[in-house]
Amino acid sequence: MAITVTSLTGDDISSVLPDLARLRMVVFRDWPYLYDGTLEYEEEYLAKFAKAKGAVCVVARDGDLVVGASTGAPMIEHADEFGEPFRKAGYDITKIFYCGESVLLKSHRGHGLGVAFFEHREAQAHRLGGFTHSTFCRVVRPDDHPLKPKDYVPLDSFWRKRGYAPAPGIVATYKWLDIDQSEETVHEMQFWMKAL
Repeated sequence: MAITVTSLTGDDISSVLPDLARLRMVVFRDWPYLYDGTLEYEEEYLAKFAKAKGAVCVVARDGDLVVGASTGAPMIEHADEFGEPFRKAGYDITKIFYCGESVLLKSHRGHGLGVAFFEHREAQAHRLGGFTHSTFCRVVRPDDHPLKPKDYVPLDSFWRKRGYAPAPGIVATYKWLDIDQSEETVHEMQFWMKAL
């Protein structure tokens, strides 16, 4: 397995958007997101991301195949649903770098790519300068959810090793269609933060 990891910025991001859309639809169908996405939505969402000032897309390739990707951009460039909880908590969102999705095929997990994804995104925040914190969010699901796999291991300890911790009271809500539902429902997203 010859895996390479590169950071793309500016116009170079557009070259991997189809791969990122594919990965999001595959990886986010699994627990805990259970996301039943559409290619149309993915293309629209990712087109906005690609235009964000300061955005980065970290790409993992096995040979020529894109097997994982991770995104980041200044929080000010993201949807209001994500920035509002920080504003209410008294943060200046122009100083927060948002680590978006990390999507990696199951076949390529356990090789340090999650660590590389955080390192590359935080490096982008440092290159841009002016950020006091890095953040990401995770969906909140009940422990007794019927679709939760019995062998599921949460990533909390991995995130803590990267220096992140849950940010008390900083929660956003976002709607999407779950794979076992017929209509979109609201999901709570808990933010985790790290001082840069």
